[in-house]
Amino acid sequence: MASEQDISTDPTSEDRYLVPGLVRGLKALQAFTPEQPTLTLSEIAQKLGVSRSAAFRTVYTLTQMGCLLQDGRTNTYSQGPGVLRLSYGYLATRETVELAQPELERLRDRTGWSVHMGVLDGTSVLYVLRVPARDIRSSIVQVGSRLPVQTTTMGRVFLADLSEEELTELYRRDRQQGGRMSATTSLKEWVAHARSGRGQGVIIHSGDFEAGIASAATGVRDMTGRVVAAINVTAPMDVTRLADLDGPVGSELVESARRISVLLGAPDPV
Repeated sequence: MASEQDISTDPTSEDRYLVPGLVRGLKALQAFTPEQPTLTLSEIAQKLGVSRSAAFRTVYTLTQMGCLLQDGRTNTYSQGPGVLRLSYGYLATRETVELAQPELERLRDRTGWSVHMGVLDGTSVLYVLRVPARDIRSSIVQVGSRLPVQTTTMGRVFLADLSEEELTELYRRDRQQGGRMSATTSLKEWVAHARSGRGQGVIIHSGDFEAGIASAATGVRDMTGRVVAAINVTAPMDVTRLADLDGPVGSELVESARRISVLLGAPDPV
């Protein structure tokens, strides 16, 4: 029988931080392709480079988790609905980005500000869309950037939508990861900070993350009414632009969020 070290000859298997059983399970799922949508246990074992008996525990576990389906008539396996559940968050984010991009481009063109979209990723905001301004200095944040949830306007939008239990769990997760929020504030202070954004249609910051940059953000909601993404506008800070955040730019931001939310199935408040 193959040992856990025999998973593959891939050099990544030498990484002591990798979990061998998890690697084997993921590689088993990757073995299924459009050309080979069904595989026998022996074929899966061959693709993993392990014995049939070694592959059995991986296949059995994936079957119990709903990630594989077994056809008893042919003794073959195919991917199950559990795989779709695993990818739902990614697919939902991708759909949101595709629906939002035309709206955010129009928001950029109407305001002249840079526009971003982010989603909550653990204790961070993950930037998934960026539409830079055409004629003013743009934000330095790029798609794929992760920023601490408490340091950005979009992060405060997410915090304002979380329940007390969710805020407490987020704080505890940050403490386990040695993050900034739990290192600098108590749980009580943290919850109070998060509550301060509730009831605000637009959250405005001036230079909190990037010096000299003004930013405003609001939430995008789905059919459940929960905030599933946030969008913001950013521009170099001056008196005129700061006033615009409470006026025409802020109104355009809210209207864009409303339209994207309706596209995602949220009730139209208008």
